[in-house]
Amino acid sequence: MQATHTRDIPEISDPLGETLYALRLNGLMYANSELSAPWGVEMPAMAGKMMFHIVTEGGCWLRFPDHDDVYLQPGELALMPRGEGHCISSAEDQACKPFFDIPISKLSERFEFMRYGGGGEETLLTCGVLSFDHLAGEKLIKQLPPLIHIKSQNGQLPGQLQALVKMMAEEASRLGAGGETVVSHLADIIVIYAIRHWIEHSPVASTGWLGALKDPKIGKALSAIHAHPEAAWTVERLAERAGMSRSGFSARFTEVIGTSVKQYLTEWRMNLARMKILQSPTSLIDLAEELGYKSEAAFSRAYKRIIGVPPLRHKQGSQLLADKN
Repeated sequence: MQATHTRDIPEISDPLGETLYALRLNGLMYANSELSAPWGVEMPAMAGKMMFHIVTEGGCWLRFPDHDDVYLQPGELALMPRGEGHCISSAEDQACKPFFDIPISKLSERFEFMRYGGGGEETLLTCGVLSFDHLAGEKLIKQLPPLIHIKSQNGQLPGQLQALVKMMAEEASRLGAGGETVVSHLADIIVIYAIRHWIEHSPVASTGWLGALKDPKIGKALSAIHAHPEAAWTVERLAERAGMSRSGFSARFTEVIGTSVKQYLTEWRMNLARMKILQSPTSLIDLAEELGYKSEAAFSRAYKRIIGVPPLRHKQGSQLLADKN
């Protein structure tokens, strides 16, 4: 397992910021809802997806099977990074109807409108379902809590987020020319902002993989791997990037990440390969070269060792799925 690229690679000054910048979100569905009390909607669990709700008028309860209920006030944002199933309702004890049983108006391929309820006090919601198409997103979701609730202070969200939410609500309400694209991009920014807000304020964000990205030394090595997985990284080269001795760096990396430098590098490359195989047609030899392997055989051995199945099997499965669609 040897990579072929040995060129000098510039250092990244803000590893965590660069990682967040690299995240790419894929918006699957957005819904603008007019809900009048009494009402209750049961959202199904969506593994591998994120869901968000933004209240632009009124208020509602978020109810979860495994943790405390939360009340959302006007302007507040709730993000469920792991796609946990939940109920959202006008009252905490209100019965909920499954989301897919409620009639909606399909405004475009990804945008829907829902009007539902008993005709009483009104709540306006903008909701969305998204997923990451970047390996860093998968790593990040594992460390995020089931719910990120961005609360308003005196009825106001933090300045930048408030402006984004207001802009998104206006676009969603009229959905003019190009409105779907605007809403999807704003949703991406709002979700990243919510995640960044949690990272900046939660003690948990200073541990694990996120804590390693924040580490002034280990973070530099991780950024180098993430930005250029194809490079001929060795423990020595990464230790030099971190400004540490080889032995000190190796021990510190294992302590912070929980695995060795070489294992992390191989796992990162193979999981990148897995995502590329599942997302788009690609030849194994091109993928091997892209990730720094001298031969398809060496790449395939590493892939099977990390992922558990040969890359050809994943590639065939991906092609079958594409053919069905």
